[in-house]
Order: sequence, then structure tokens, then C-alpha cells
Amino acid sequence: MKELANIKEVKENLVKLISDDWALVSAGNKDKWNTMTISWGAVGELWGKDVVFAFIRPQRYTKEFMDNSDYFTVSFFDETYKDALKICGTKSGRDCDKISLAGLTPSSDGEAVYPSEARLVIKCRKIAVQKMDNSGFIDGSIESNYRSGDYHFVYIGEIEKVLEK
Repeated sequence: MKELANIKEVKENLVKLISDDWALVSAGNKDKWNTMTISWGAVGELWGKDVVFAFIRPQRYTKEFMDNSDYFTVSFFDETYKDALKICGTKSGRDCDKISLAGLTPSSDGEAVYPSEARLVIKCRKIAVQKMDNSGFIDGSIESNYRSGDYHFVYIGEIEKVLEK
């Protein structure tokens, strides 16, 4: 993988990559890590930094890794990995070795882990986390995403590195 100078060098539409193609958010280290599929998220600028916003529900096993790690990655794949992303979105690492089931292998970049099969990886240093709740919802229809009251935690990571195949 080659390192890009910054996120602005990515030629693809990051909104499409997240919402349509999906991504994996991963945290931990090469020996003990977890990953999960995301189709919600954002890349942008906040506090004078290029950042990623990752949304994770409290019951997700990956949340434990996110909470205990200083870094996380967001990884994007070729279409041939869509089934692997489905596995990572529907299976829990608490119950099975979903990473092996998905055919993924860990790689690391210092403090961050990511699947080596990814074609684009954004390495982030965690700089903020906040639990969402409905007190800020102006559009009442948003609440339909939280019938169980399991509001996402928003993880904000400063982009430190972008790797591309």
C-alpha cells in the first residue's frame, strides 16, 4: 500500500463509499482486534483537523475495542468483498471468529489495525467520543432508528494517514 499525502488526494466519492459500498471500522491490535461493517459515517473537517465520524451502537463488540484503543481505521474494499462485509455486519466477534469467516487477515500500521485485503484505509487517532440521544433530534423521524433506545456513540478520529493500493 502506498501512503497518500492526505485525505484530499482520494479521488473517489467518500459518501458513496460509505453509504453504498460500505466500509469496515476496526480497532485493537494485530493480535486482538475486531471489525464491523458501517454504512453510516462521514469524512470532513472539524476543529481545524481532517476527521472521520464513526457511529457505533453500544451493544456492538467493536465498541469495546474502540473504547480501549487510541486509534481506529476505516477500510474500503473491492466489490468482491461484499459478502465479507455482510458477515462483519451480521456476526458478532463475541460469538464467533467472524474475521476468519469473512476471510480477512490483520495488518497493522503502528498502533492501528486493518484488514490487509482493503484497497483504501484511513488511519485515525481518536480525539472525541460522544453518546447520541434524542434531545438534539429536530426531525422526529430520526427516532425510528432507535426503537430500542440504543443510541449510537459518535467516535471522531483525526486522520493521520491514508493508505491506498
